[in-house]
Amino acid sequence: MRCLLAGFLLLVVGPAFAAQPAERPNVVLAMADDQGWGDMAYAGHPVLKTPVFDEMARTGLRFDRFYAAAPVCSPTRGSVMTGRTPNRFGCFKWGYTLRPAEVTVAEVLRDAGYATGHFGKWHLGPVRADSPVSPGQSGFEQWFSSPNFFDLDPWMSQNGKAIHTKGEGSEVIVDAALDFIRKAARENRPFLAVVWFGSPHLPHAALESDLAVYADQPKKQQAFLAEITAMDRAMGKLRKGLHDAGIAEKTLLWYCSDNGAIPQGSTGGLRGRKGQIWEGGLRVPALIEWPAKVRQPRITDLPCGTVDIYPTLLELAGARATRQPPLDGASLVPLLEGKMESRPRPLGFWDYAIGGLPVRSTELLETLAKEQAAGKVRPAEEAEPIPAAQLRRDYSDRSFPGHSAWLDGDWKLHRMETKNGRVTWELYHLATDRTESNDRLSAEPDRADRMKAALTGWLRSAVASLNGEDYSASAR
Repeated sequence: MRCLLAGFLLLVVGPAFAAQPAERPNVVLAMADDQGWGDMAYAGHPVLKTPVFDEMARTGLRFDRFYAAAPVCSPTRGSVMTGRTPNRFGCFKWGYTLRPAEVTVAEVLRDAGYATGHFGKWHLGPVRADSPVSPGQSGFEQWFSSPNFFDLDPWMSQNGKAIHTKGEGSEVIVDAALDFIRKAARENRPFLAVVWFGSPHLPHAALESDLAVYADQPKKQQAFLAEITAMDRAMGKLRKGLHDAGIAEKTLLWYCSDNGAIPQGSTGGLRGRKGQIWEGGLRVPALIEWPAKVRQPRITDLPCGTVDIYPTLLELAGARATRQPPLDGASLVPLLEGKMESRPRPLGFWDYAIGGLPVRSTELLETLAKEQAAGKVRPAEEAEPIPAAQLRRDYSDRSFPGHSAWLDGDWKLHRMETKNGRVTWELYHLATDRTESNDRLSAEPDRADRMKAALTGWLRSAVASLNGEDYSASAR
């Protein structure tokens, strides 16, 4: 098996960080929760109001083929943190976590001198201070986090202490992030601020003023649309805060969503939705604003994804992990410089056939608050243990249950394995068939065979990681 994996298992071992660039950027990573590719006014949505996002799309770098690493939330967030497909560390579906041994972008940038902070939805483990997969144990020096989605007046965990806040959820976390950003700016310290919104996830609750904007829309749509408009306003507040602090020019602001559209949302006509490997479940809105480097507005249709964020930021920061397990992403620095004409490596996706796990934010944080008030806080391993399926080390490298796909340029190969082990394949040319409706498998046998072999090799590599080949169980 090791020979088959040789092309995938690149181990980087070196100093904690390489020679630093003369001007290391500040970084803000913002992410929506369940915003589909078509859930933007600039993407053609007929009623949605997103003036801030529209301005970013007009003036910055707009991605028209940006992919979440998975069609649901937790796995995609794990890919941002690690640059790896989430099945490598057992983050199969919502409610699964990081593995403690994973190397995160927050850890690497912190060790390179960055201030690091997380604000908003975490959903990669408990937000109890002693959890090995809390934000604090995953590289963030400051954190103001929720276990999952949130709406109005959210409960949050401030460095492990449960706090009940007041206000619209997106604005609450932006206010906390700006406090962190201003402090880092005063100290002249580069920073990584991860701002992960809880909108527009169900159950959809919005301010009356935002609901009024969509009073003429169907009842089921109103709060969903209003949440996006509130998030847009919060992004405006974040951008203004960067300008007011005098650091907007040297700050890379990267926005995307964690998966494709839900039924209330819009895929922009793509096939499938959240929870599916089809384009509508994976392709998401994405924007970059960085005045120092992205001086002219651009639109790119190169396939890029959330797995690319980690290697891009490490290159920009001149940072390098002391122990780097295999990456699935590629640095997009050449794209930011206007020099990337094609993607250097394909993108793989694997929606493993397993159910998600419930994570009820308000209930969890109210429970933590009661424990803290009573002075009897349970250990995280007892209150919210890491899922057992995540820690297994005996997954098969001969069967890959669920739906996987291999995206190589404009070609996308699908592999679907049923519970009884039956495998079917489909092949689509996205440049001429964005709705994935014309299967080209039989018309392109040579291409199909090459892509089948590549996808199978990548799946085996992911299983090797899943079974612990990348690191020992106790390494951190």
